Amino acid sequence: MTETRTLTLIQIEDLAFRALVAAGTTEANARPLAVATAATEADGVSSHGLAYIPIYCEHVQCGKVDGAAQPVLSRPRSGVVNVDAATGFAHPAIDLGFEALLPAAREQGIAALAIRNSYNCGVLGYHTFRIAQAGLVGLGFTNAPASIAPSGGSKPVVGTNPFSIAAPGANGQPSLVIDQSASTIAKSEVMKHAREDKPIPVGWALDADGNPTTDPAVGLKGSMAPSGGYKGVGVALLTEVLAAALTGATLGLNASPFSGTVGGPPKTGQFFIAIDPAATSQGVFASGLGELVDAIRSQDGAHLPGDGRAANRATAQANGVAVSTATLDKVEAVLGV
Repeated sequence: MTETRTLTLIQIEDLAFRALVAAGTTEANARPLAVATAATEADGVSSHGLAYIPIYCEHVQCGKVDGAAQPVLSRPRSGVVNVDAATGFAHPAIDLGFEALLPAAREQGIAALAIRNSYNCGVLGYHTFRIAQAGLVGLGFTNAPASIAPSGGSKPVVGTNPFSIAAPGANGQPSLVIDQSASTIAKSEVMKHAREDKPIPVGWALDADGNPTTDPAVGLKGSMAPSGGYKGVGVALLTEVLAAALTGATLGLNASPFSGTVGGPPKTGQFFIAIDPAATSQGVFASGLGELVDAIRSQDGAHLPGDGRAANRATAQANGVAVSTATLDKVEAVLGV
């Protein structure tokens, strides 16, 4: 049984922040990433939480990501915000972009944010959630190093490439958050199983010849299984067009891995769209979405995407989060504890 230690969300944020700074990240860049790490742990997505901090720190130290980068914002059109992440962390680049994106969407009804020369943005739904908290519908796309092969092929050409949509609800909280990758499971889950020397279920990954495998190490050398077969490949390609081709970021085909120290900065991208429902729905957005949500919640046993994370969040805020001691040991090693 995995040993754990319970930490408050404030403790998780503080631990992540101190480790990132100790590794050479500026405080300005470390803070948004630390805040997101705590939020991710609260949502129960531990594979993207503190477990990633030692990897982030290693990447700062080896130069895969510039911990002191200063993202640069430009406005080529009134409804378009561009941010060059300058090979730094995605989180401060996204924060900078949102400062311009949200007002532009309110003013014009719709606006887009394109981020290039970026890095792993963690849980994509964390970012669209914030757009919805601002009363806007948020769509997000991010590309990743190639790990999914095309239909009929065996060589990866696109990443797991998540997309997310979050819709605003009452009391400033999103009523719906969809966040899913183009693969059956996030690659970080396979990596987590490999670190823990645990087999993976059939259907998560394929070997180098395109055959199913339960060995995570073999799967990491092969390819991730696309969700829904060719349909998952289509989702990955759609996201690649938006997050890489449209932003000027590096294609997943050419991006260095988000794991290990080889290859230099991945320079991947993110693309966000923010829409003001007041500008498009003739005043019926809230009632229409509410009817849809009610139709789902009225069914016994049915749940909405995002419900599980919301429940985890409420529990974490009250009781803290049980974190693997093995993960804590790795983070504390960065601090020399």
